[in-house]
Amino acid sequence: MIHRTRVKICGITRAQDMRAVADAGADAVGLVFYPPSPRAVSVEAAVELVKHLPAFVTTTALFVDPEIDLVNQVIEQVKVDLLQFHGQESAAFCRQFSRPYIKAIAMQPATDLLAISASYYDAKGLLLDTYKPGVPGGTGEAFNWQWVPRSFSMPLILAGGLTPGNVASAMAETGVWAVDVSGGVEAEKGIKSADKIQQFINQTQI
Repeated sequence: MIHRTRVKICGITRAQDMRAVADAGADAVGLVFYPPSPRAVSVEAAVELVKHLPAFVTTTALFVDPEIDLVNQVIEQVKVDLLQFHGQESAAFCRQFSRPYIKAIAMQPATDLLAISASYYDAKGLLLDTYKPGVPGGTGEAFNWQWVPRSFSMPLILAGGLTPGNVASAMAETGVWAVDVSGGVEAEKGIKSADKIQQFINQTQI
Protein backbone atom coordinates (compact mmCIF):
# COMPACT_ATOMS: atom_id res chain seq x y z
CA MET A 1 0.00 0.00 0.00
CA ILE A 2 1.38 3.39 -1.02
CA HIS A 3 0.95 6.21 1.48
CA ARG A 4 1.20 9.93 0.95
CA THR A 5 4.40 11.21 2.53
CA ARG A 6 3.67 13.94 5.06
CA VAL A 7 5.67 17.18 4.95
CA LYS A 8 6.83 19.41 7.80
CA ILE A 9 8.49 22.76 7.19
CA CYS A 10 10.55 23.69 10.24
CA GLY A 11 12.12 26.88 11.55
CA ILE A 12 9.40 29.38 10.69
CA THR A 13 10.17 32.89 11.93
CA ARG A 14 7.93 35.17 9.83
CA ALA A 15 4.18 35.49 9.26
CA GLN A 16 4.59 35.48 5.47
CA ASP A 17 6.55 32.24 5.67
CA MET A 18 3.83 30.68 7.80
CA ARG A 19 1.23 31.61 5.19
CA ALA A 20 3.45 30.34 2.37
CA VAL A 21 3.82 26.97 4.09
CA ALA A 22 0.06 26.64 4.50
CA ASP A 23 -0.67 27.79 0.95
CA ALA A 24 1.82 25.28 -0.48
CA GLY A 25 0.03 22.41 1.24
CA ALA A 26 2.39 21.40 4.05
CA ASP A 27 0.99 19.14 6.76
CA ALA A 28 2.92 20.69 9.63
CA VAL A 29 5.09 23.62 10.64
CA GLY A 30 7.88 23.69 13.17
CA LEU A 31 8.69 26.46 15.63
CA VAL A 32 12.15 26.38 17.21
CA PHE A 33 12.46 27.21 20.92
CA TYR A 34 16.23 26.85 21.15
CA PRO A 35 17.89 30.26 21.48
CA PRO A 36 21.26 29.36 19.88
CA SER A 37 19.47 28.51 16.61
CA PRO A 38 19.25 31.21 13.91
CA ARG A 39 15.66 30.01 13.48
CA ALA A 40 14.66 30.42 17.12
CA VAL A 41 11.53 32.33 18.07
CA SER A 42 10.31 33.64 21.40
CA VAL A 43 7.10 32.40 22.95
CA GLU A 44 5.56 35.80 22.30
CA ALA A 45 6.53 35.72 18.62
CA ALA A 46 5.21 32.16 18.26
CA VAL A 47 1.83 33.19 19.64
CA GLU A 48 1.54 35.73 16.82
CA LEU A 49 2.85 33.37 14.15
CA VAL A 50 0.31 30.62 14.79
CA LYS A 51 -2.50 33.11 14.20
CA HIS A 52 -1.66 32.84 10.51
CA LEU A 53 -2.27 29.10 10.31
CA PRO A 54 -5.54 27.71 8.94
CA ALA A 55 -7.24 24.53 10.12
CA PHE A 56 -5.58 21.14 9.57
CA VAL A 57 -1.98 22.36 9.63
CA THR A 58 -0.24 20.90 12.69
CA THR A 59 2.01 23.06 14.85
CA THR A 60 5.17 21.48 16.27
CA ALA A 61 7.40 22.97 18.98
CA LEU A 62 11.08 22.00 18.79
CA PHE A 63 13.17 21.91 21.96
CA VAL A 64 16.76 20.96 22.80
CA ASP A 65 17.17 19.82 26.42
CA PRO A 66 14.69 22.45 27.62
CA GLU A 67 13.64 23.53 31.07
CA ILE A 68 10.28 22.03 32.02
CA ASP A 69 8.85 25.50 32.58
CA LEU A 70 9.61 26.53 28.99
CA VAL A 71 7.81 23.51 27.54
CA ASN A 72 4.79 24.16 29.72
CA GLN A 73 4.79 27.84 28.76
CA VAL A 74 4.82 26.99 25.06
CA ILE A 75 2.04 24.44 25.48
CA GLU A 76 -0.11 26.89 27.43
CA GLN A 77 0.45 30.02 25.37
CA VAL A 78 1.17 28.81 21.84
CA LYS A 79 -1.26 25.87 21.97
CA VAL A 80 1.02 23.63 19.90
CA ASP A 81 -0.17 20.21 18.76
CA LEU A 82 3.08 18.26 18.95
CA LEU A 83 6.39 18.41 20.84
CA GLN A 84 9.72 17.60 19.15
CA PHE A 85 12.70 16.87 21.37
CA HIS A 86 16.09 17.25 19.72
CA GLY A 87 18.51 16.84 22.62
CA GLN A 88 19.36 14.14 25.12
CA GLU A 89 15.90 14.09 26.68
CA SER A 90 14.92 10.82 28.32
CA ALA A 91 11.70 9.06 27.45
CA ALA A 92 10.36 9.93 30.91
CA PHE A 93 11.07 13.61 30.29
CA CYS A 94 9.35 13.58 26.89
CA ARG A 95 6.18 11.91 28.08
CA GLN A 96 5.51 14.06 31.14
CA PHE A 97 3.73 16.77 29.15
CA SER A 98 0.11 16.85 28.00
CA ARG A 99 1.03 16.64 24.32
CA PRO A 100 2.09 13.92 21.90
CA TYR A 101 5.78 13.99 21.03
CA ILE A 102 8.39 12.86 18.55
CA LYS A 103 12.05 12.20 19.37
CA ALA A 104 14.91 13.23 17.11
CA ILE A 105 17.73 10.72 16.65
CA ALA A 106 21.18 11.72 15.37
CA MET A 107 21.95 8.88 12.99
CA GLN A 108 25.26 7.02 13.04
CA PRO A 109 26.26 3.62 11.62
CA ALA A 110 25.72 1.87 14.96
CA THR A 111 22.44 3.60 15.90
CA ASP A 112 20.04 0.96 17.25
CA LEU A 113 16.60 2.20 16.26
CA LEU A 114 14.89 -0.89 17.67
CA ALA A 115 16.29 -0.24 21.13
CA ILE A 116 15.47 3.46 20.88
CA SER A 117 11.91 2.78 19.80
CA ALA A 118 11.49 0.40 22.73
CA SER A 119 12.46 3.20 25.12
CA TYR A 120 10.35 5.85 23.42
CA TYR A 121 7.50 3.44 22.74
CA ASP A 122 4.79 6.08 23.12
CA ALA A 123 6.38 8.56 20.69
CA LYS A 124 4.34 9.43 17.61
CA GLY A 125 7.45 8.88 15.54
CA LEU A 126 11.23 9.03 15.41
CA LEU A 127 12.83 11.86 13.47
CA LEU A 128 16.08 10.70 11.87
CA ASP A 129 18.59 13.52 11.50
CA THR A 130 22.27 13.91 10.63
CA TYR A 131 24.81 13.43 13.39
CA LYS A 132 27.25 16.30 13.76
CA PRO A 133 29.10 16.74 17.07
CA GLY A 134 27.77 19.69 19.04
CA VAL A 135 25.02 20.51 16.54
CA PRO A 136 21.48 19.37 17.47
CA GLY A 137 19.95 19.36 13.99
CA GLY A 138 19.80 21.99 11.28
CA THR A 139 23.12 20.87 9.84
CA GLY A 140 22.03 21.11 6.22
CA GLU A 141 23.79 17.79 5.63
CA ALA A 142 22.31 14.40 4.74
CA PHE A 143 23.24 11.11 6.36
CA ASN A 144 23.42 7.70 4.68
CA TRP A 145 19.81 6.90 3.79
CA GLN A 146 20.66 3.20 3.60
CA TRP A 147 20.65 3.25 7.40
CA VAL A 148 16.87 3.83 7.37
CA PRO A 149 14.91 0.59 7.75
CA ARG A 150 12.28 0.09 5.06
CA SER A 151 9.87 -1.44 7.55
CA PHE A 152 9.61 -0.25 11.12
CA SER A 153 7.30 -0.43 14.12
CA MET A 154 6.62 3.31 14.34
CA PRO A 155 6.54 6.19 11.85
CA LEU A 156 9.94 7.44 10.72
CA ILE A 157 10.50 11.06 9.73
CA LEU A 158 13.48 11.88 7.53
CA ALA A 159 15.43 15.11 8.12
CA GLY A 160 18.90 16.38 7.38
CA GLY A 161 20.03 18.01 4.14
CA LEU A 162 16.75 17.65 2.28
CA THR A 163 16.11 20.01 -0.66
CA PRO A 164 13.69 20.25 -3.59
CA GLY A 165 16.41 18.57 -5.61
CA ASN A 166 16.82 15.42 -3.53
CA VAL A 167 13.61 14.87 -1.55
CA ALA A 168 11.96 12.68 -4.19
CA SER A 169 14.94 10.31 -4.30
CA ALA A 170 15.15 10.35 -0.49
CA MET A 171 11.53 9.28 -0.23
CA ALA A 172 11.95 6.57 -2.87
CA GLU A 173 15.04 5.17 -1.15
CA THR A 174 13.70 5.19 2.40
CA GLY A 175 9.91 4.89 2.22
CA VAL A 176 9.60 7.10 5.31
CA TRP A 177 6.29 8.28 6.74
CA ALA A 178 7.25 11.96 6.56
CA VAL A 179 9.99 14.41 5.59
CA ASP A 180 11.13 17.45 7.56
CA VAL A 181 12.97 20.37 5.96
CA SER A 182 14.32 23.66 7.20
CA GLY A 183 17.49 25.00 5.57
CA GLY A 184 16.68 23.37 2.24
CA VAL A 185 13.80 25.79 1.62
CA GLU A 186 15.45 28.97 2.87
CA ALA A 187 16.54 32.14 1.12
CA GLU A 188 18.86 32.70 4.10
CA LYS A 189 19.04 31.30 7.62
CA GLY A 190 15.66 31.74 9.30
CA ILE A 191 14.07 33.26 6.18
CA LYS A 192 12.07 30.88 4.03
CA SER A 193 11.62 31.03 0.25
CA ALA A 194 8.01 30.60 -0.86
CA ASP A 195 9.21 29.27 -4.22
CA LYS A 196 11.48 26.66 -2.62
CA ILE A 197 8.71 25.59 -0.25
CA GLN A 198 6.36 25.03 -3.18
CA GLN A 199 9.04 23.21 -5.19
CA PHE A 200 9.80 20.96 -2.22
CA ILE A 201 6.17 20.01 -1.68
CA ASN A 202 5.65 19.47 -5.42
CA GLN A 203 8.54 16.99 -5.40
CA THR A 204 6.95 15.02 -2.53
CA GLN A 205 3.84 14.47 -4.64
CA ILE A 206 5.49 12.97 -7.70
